[in-house]
Amino acid sequence: MMARQLFGFPGGLVLDDRKDRALHAPIAPVPLPPLLVLPLKQHLGAPAVPVVQEGQRVHFGQLLARAADGISASVHAPADGEISFIGLHPVPDDSGLAQPCIGLCTDETSAYEEEEFVDDISLTDADLRERIAQAGIVGLGGAGFPSAQKLTDTPVKWLIINGAECEPYISCDEALMRERASAIIEGAQILARLLRPQQVLFAIEDNKPEAIKAIADACDETAIEVVVIPTKYPSGAQKQLIQNLLGFEIPRGKHSVDLGVVMYNVGTCHAIARAIAHSEPLVRRIVTITGDAVERPGNYEVAIGTPIEFLLQHVGVKTTQLRRLIMGGPIMGIALSDHTAPISKLSNCLIAAGPGELDESLNPRPCIRCGDCVEVCPASLLPQELHWHIRAEQYARAEALDLRACIECGACAYVCPSQIPLVQYYRHGKAVLAEQAAARAAADHAKARFDAREARLAQARTRRQQRKTAQAAAMGASPIGAVDATVASALASNTGAATTPSEPITTASETDANANNISTNNRINNSSTDKPVIAQHNDRLADVLAAARRAKEKKQQTASPTVTGTDPSDENAKP
Repeated sequence: MMARQLFGFPGGLVLDDRKDRALHAPIAPVPLPPLLVLPLKQHLGAPAVPVVQEGQRVHFGQLLARAADGISASVHAPADGEISFIGLHPVPDDSGLAQPCIGLCTDETSAYEEEEFVDDISLTDADLRERIAQAGIVGLGGAGFPSAQKLTDTPVKWLIINGAECEPYISCDEALMRERASAIIEGAQILARLLRPQQVLFAIEDNKPEAIKAIADACDETAIEVVVIPTKYPSGAQKQLIQNLLGFEIPRGKHSVDLGVVMYNVGTCHAIARAIAHSEPLVRRIVTITGDAVERPGNYEVAIGTPIEFLLQHVGVKTTQLRRLIMGGPIMGIALSDHTAPISKLSNCLIAAGPGELDESLNPRPCIRCGDCVEVCPASLLPQELHWHIRAEQYARAEALDLRACIECGACAYVCPSQIPLVQYYRHGKAVLAEQAAARAAADHAKARFDAREARLAQARTRRQQRKTAQAAAMGASPIGAVDATVASALASNTGAATTPSEPITTASETDANANNISTNNRINNSSTDKPVIAQHNDRLADVLAAARRAKEKKQQTASPTVTGTDPSDENAKP
């Protein structure tokens, strides 16, 4: 373990960590509940797609839902049992809405069965990547990004293992580093083999001496450098940790991987080691359960999908003293009202707060412009101005002040003397901006589709016009075109003969017939380009022959001698 220059980051808080009460005993397993509820979305991205049916028997580690296309992660069975339902169920998030889940009635007597140890040396890099992807491993530090999709092929300069765990009460990572350091380092070495970074850094806060020693011992004879950083909230946030260790900031609109930095949580490293060495998917995790209302606080190994109410009963929560139940830490956590919600892959801590432990009687007052929020903001934002603009629904101005750069650490709200729930305003502002962006994207997509349709129609009209022109030219040189010319000439001669007094008068019925013939010819000519040439000839043949026959009869009538002495005005006169 070597001393390394640290660069620090702006703002931040030094808080009472309150981790000791959960670290007095080793990690303890929690028995299987009668029912496991497995959310299909326990990660960043799209929900997993179920591959099982209600009533189906499943076994430990079996795939229950495959990863969807894009960013997603699969879900596996934490125990043997039978699928009881696939439908909506409360989940542990701040939306308060039920989400798609898979219910698994467990064989409560079943136990974890480890498969034979597999030496990763015998596996290719492609095999390692495939195992990590199939295991459904996500970032266990809270972000929930699918771990396999962070295994980039682009050059990586720094691989950082995040063991800071800076928020008060939470100690699951510290317990894991104390007791399972070798597995964590094994997972880190697997990641280093796949990413091939120039340097591997393992960051731990200085308030974890036992974890520091265990990790340092496990890193002997490896290229991993253990870096001890000062205890300061939020030193475990990705951007702040990178700035502290490497001395540069992640620019707006960029990701850490764009600058050659990839970061993994210690719990994720442990899960990767289990997936490679024991072919075990992510079906359990360490959860800190603490608070004044908990009779047996500690760190527990819990099957994913265990209902929170079952877990509270197991650790002996005193319901008469329970005032608030928080998932996560006291600053960034969310209050839970439905205790039937399950433990998910992202559930790192449960705080069962007793009377007076975490003040819930907030009484927001107007901002006094003290500037305390500005001093503690680790992202160097102007929290009070963001609050004013969002409250006035001036979301564009809030966006111009870099609202999206807020990491929602809650430091500003923690020090606010007016008790303004600033983070709630920022989340609301981000949600509105996201909704507006989605609406603009939908409008742009609709316009693009409309423009594409108009272009297709214009091309179709051009092609039709070109076909008509070509067909008209072809019709002028065809035999049918010659017949049309003959018929037209005959009709013209008949018309001229009718104006001569020596010719017999044409009756009204014959005039109508001639008009019909002319109309038929016009209709034929007008429609001649709507069909292929051969089809046009077939359709017009009968009309052409009939017209030719009538023309011939007219000529014969014109050639026959008229009856002498007949008064042309006599209606009974015959031609």
